[in-house]
Amino acid sequence: MAARLIKSVCFLLVLAVTGCGESVVLHSQLSEQEANAVIAELADKQVHAQKVPDKNGISIRVRTEAISRAINSLSAAGLPRTKRSTLGDIFRKEGVISTPLEERARYIYALSQELEATLSSIDGVIVARVHVVLPERVAPGEAVQPASASVFIKHDARLDPDGIQSRVRRMVASSIPGMAMAIDNPHKITTVFVLAAAFQDNQQLLFFGPFLVPQQDLGFWKSLFAALVTGCLLAIITPVVWLKLRKKGSA
Repeated sequence: MAARLIKSVCFLLVLAVTGCGESVVLHSQLSEQEANAVIAELADKQVHAQKVPDKNGISIRVRTEAISRAINSLSAAGLPRTKRSTLGDIFRKEGVISTPLEERARYIYALSQELEATLSSIDGVIVARVHVVLPERVAPGEAVQPASASVFIKHDARLDPDGIQSRVRRMVASSIPGMAMAIDNPHKITTVFVLAAAFQDNQQLLFFGPFLVPQQDLGFWKSLFAALVTGCLLAIITPVVWLKLRKKGSA
């Protein structure tokens, strides 16, 4: 009888912990580094998340009630980072002969990807995009169209655009052929900095007894409390019933 009581209480507790908060996949096929960054950001916003390894990488799961806050907080932080191709990926030998136009398009794309990856590693940068135009002769006999570049950076409050703009222009100019002398030319290198909107946490706190708990966790605590009360009642009633049955059996 005591063993049955223990099993019943444990079963109710398991139901309370696992049954009241169904989880959903927030992101999948992440690397270990990407998953850790997502987990850390969600933890700062008091969103419980779980890493689940699978054959394609790592998945991040959160409770259904927290999916909205999780998406909004990660979007504000620019996580997970966009996966970019490297020059080695773009120009991997595949046994297919490319046309000069294809080679040029691939080179421009690879160059933009490399610059975006470098800019994204700067503290405070959420999104970085680079659009490159290489020197090109539009038609025979015409002047060569000069190289140019446009840089878009979405950042948080930690980054000071005035303090970093000149370094960004210098890095872009030194990375693109034909632009070494265009550092101070705003028509050749355009930089746009946009301050990202801060994450607005609209989480509501509700009273559960004398305690304040997040609204999405209220169901969890109610279920856990109900399971504990049921377990206590079983712990009190079961021995009494067992003693009565034992007395009747001995009589």
